[in-house]
Amino acid sequence: MIQIGNTFALLALLGWPLVAVALFKHLALERALIWSILAAYMFLPQVSEINLPAIPAFDKVTIPNLMAFALCLGIWGKRPDIVPQSIAGRILLVMFIVSPAITVLTNLEPVEFGVDQFGSLRLVDPNALERWGLPGLRVYDSLSALAQQVFLMLPFFLARAVLRSEAAIREILLALVIAGAIYALPMLWEVRFSPQLHTQVYGFFQHSFAQAMRDGGFRPFVFMPHGLWVAFFAFMCAMAAAAWVRDSQVNDRGKRLMILGLMALLVVICKSLGALVFTLAFVPMVLLFKPRVNVTIAAGLAVLVLAYPLLRGSGVVPTEQMVASLAPHNAERAQSLEYRFDNEDDILAHVEAKPLFGWGGWGRFMVYDPRTGESQTVVDGQWIITIGHYGWLGFLALFGLLAMPLLGLWWQVRKPQAPPIPVAVSTLALILAVNMVDLLPNATLIPFTWLMAGALLGYVEDLRHANTAARAANLRKAHAGVVLGVPTEVPPEPEAPKARRSVL
Repeated sequence: MIQIGNTFALLALLGWPLVAVALFKHLALERALIWSILAAYMFLPQVSEINLPAIPAFDKVTIPNLMAFALCLGIWGKRPDIVPQSIAGRILLVMFIVSPAITVLTNLEPVEFGVDQFGSLRLVDPNALERWGLPGLRVYDSLSALAQQVFLMLPFFLARAVLRSEAAIREILLALVIAGAIYALPMLWEVRFSPQLHTQVYGFFQHSFAQAMRDGGFRPFVFMPHGLWVAFFAFMCAMAAAAWVRDSQVNDRGKRLMILGLMALLVVICKSLGALVFTLAFVPMVLLFKPRVNVTIAAGLAVLVLAYPLLRGSGVVPTEQMVASLAPHNAERAQSLEYRFDNEDDILAHVEAKPLFGWGGWGRFMVYDPRTGESQTVVDGQWIITIGHYGWLGFLALFGLLAMPLLGLWWQVRKPQAPPIPVAVSTLALILAVNMVDLLPNATLIPFTWLMAGALLGYVEDLRHANTAARAANLRKAHAGVVLGVPTEVPPEPEAPKARRSVL
């Protein structure tokens, strides 16, 4: 049942429901939901999963998501509304859930290697094959694909219902600050002694150990998939701490600046150029820019990410110039970037055979040597993985759902009757937008990403209702004194009764 890991890894997965129950029993609903998703991502084992037939595997993603949904359902006594209010949101949600099932139905045929066809005669040299072939998908896999998509979206549904207020969004940022403080000690320990915590606790290392060495030292992995995931987590914590500083009073600002400095130090020790650039670029925006400006920047980044595959496929992105400009400064990184671009080009060419719904799982979207079956591609970015698996419709559905709250927030805040945007909301929008940007080179799509998107979508829907009500009130006020062009007196509003005075 369990794919990899020791007994403690299995106990951790099976014991997480008890932890989730304790969180929901002792914390407020909003705080319990946040920590049930965030703490599982921070501490549960990687790779280990409980694999049962015909349903998605139970791992550190699906188990916390299902438990959070079940516990919220028990507290409310009713199912939360999972359908977005906008027509575009409903279309994207249906596409996201249904398109993987259609992908299965369009990939029932196996992929074979090393077959020589002579009329009706088929010859295969098994000695020349590295792999025999790739299996075709099965019809009942479509049900598993549907369930998998729903399981992934549960934090989105729950956050849209529970975390849609400004106070709840502040709780999300506070949780990130606390999580960064909790992770600081294990991160510093692994930088000094090498990434060993996952091995010591769960019995295996979650990735290639060669990836843990960088610039003559180590970078932390802790209990996350890779050092890049830890680096982006540190960036999110730094952004949350910056918002905390921006909202602070004068007497608290010194302490909060120290916390921000600690979070920035965590980004540095991760030795990730991307996370460091994000921190240097966006933390000052949180500290200095107006929230509306940050919302506009977040929406612009979302549009850029949505357009990137089209720009990439049409050759507009100057890949050769980017490699050439990086080569004089760091030849190794330039070579790695060039290799990444070449692999993405190969995948895009391969997807042209199945552009709408992609090639599905089992590694079918990868490019192989047709004679030997040897893999010729390695991909890292979530965008190219999504296009390869689920086609262009799958990409549009996934990234459209992530971009929808950012674009909707920008659309609502630009209206004249819109209220001021809180710093916490604009900061969370920036974090989500940068997470989308990071999905171009990496696959850092985690349950907490969906939680942030759902919280922002709920806030946007409430903001739209508030703007509509304010606009209607302004129209009534503007036309209250005019009936068919004849000015009339507006009846005075009745005075509120005076409250009884007391000593207090």
